[in-house]
Amino acid sequence: MSASADHLRWISTFLDAQAAEMGAANNTQLAYARDLKDFASWLSGRKCSFQAASRDEVEAYLIFCDAQGLAKSTRARRLSAIKQLYRFGFEEGWRSDNPAIQITGPGRDKRLPKTLTLAEVDGLLAASREVGRSPSDRLRNTCLMELLYATGMRVSELVSLPVAAARGNPRMLLIRGKGNKERMVPLSPPAREAVQVWIKAWEQVQDEARQKGKPATRFLFPSRGKEGHLTRHRFYILIKELAVHAGVMPSKVTPHTLRHAFATHLLENGADLRSIQTLLGHADVATTEIYTHVLEARLQELVLTHHPLAKDED
Repeated sequence: MSASADHLRWISTFLDAQAAEMGAANNTQLAYARDLKDFASWLSGRKCSFQAASRDEVEAYLIFCDAQGLAKSTRARRLSAIKQLYRFGFEEGWRSDNPAIQITGPGRDKRLPKTLTLAEVDGLLAASREVGRSPSDRLRNTCLMELLYATGMRVSELVSLPVAAARGNPRMLLIRGKGNKERMVPLSPPAREAVQVWIKAWEQVQDEARQKGKPATRFLFPSRGKEGHLTRHRFYILIKELAVHAGVMPSKVTPHTLRHAFATHLLENGADLRSIQTLLGHADVATTEIYTHVLEARLQELVLTHHPLAKDED
């Protein structure tokens, strides 16, 4: 079997297994595919295959990635993909060993997540009520932004929300996250109101579509694209437009910074990390611990404000 055929068989079978057994999300599969195809391309340049690669080849590939100037997080993610691929190959009996099992990754840069102030979030929420080609667009934009800030959803979770999840004026919203895991998050009064107003407009649009013989949609934020719902890319462009309108630096505003703002503002107001972990849908609290810089600042302020020895003596 040629190296290219070997690479294709390994990657496609591995991705199928990830989807079937692990419930890997589509975005996760795409990331695995990109990383493994890059490794496969590098191996092909050395006239090597997944079947024949040794620990030396895997380590040489990581050195190559480092020389390209790739971030630690990118190199760590690529090594993780390679390790999982070889673990799968070992379990399937394709290899008698796992050449990557003892390789230590470069770790990750512990950068604090970028976030937004309350004033900046308020500006974006206000802009969502004013930006849009039509009244319907403005209602949709308002609903998108209120839901994102009220729940801390991932953008992929937000744009693919089924309308069934939001009917009946719910106080809690059921979100299907990574690996098809479900979680419940509470809705703030402004978010509930935005959802109800948007659903009324949504139903009117759907009635008009049915009268024209068009199929109904199950998505809260439908689109004419092949996915059937608003895309992550389109939402990314939208929030940049909102940032410009609100006078917030566009480079500061992404769907993920709004997710970080949700977590940061909750912590600043007394929420604990376990609660934040549940609301964000993190599988491990260690992922949530990056927000402890907020908690540490708040605790320091508490001590300086309330501890008797921190107060000036008369």
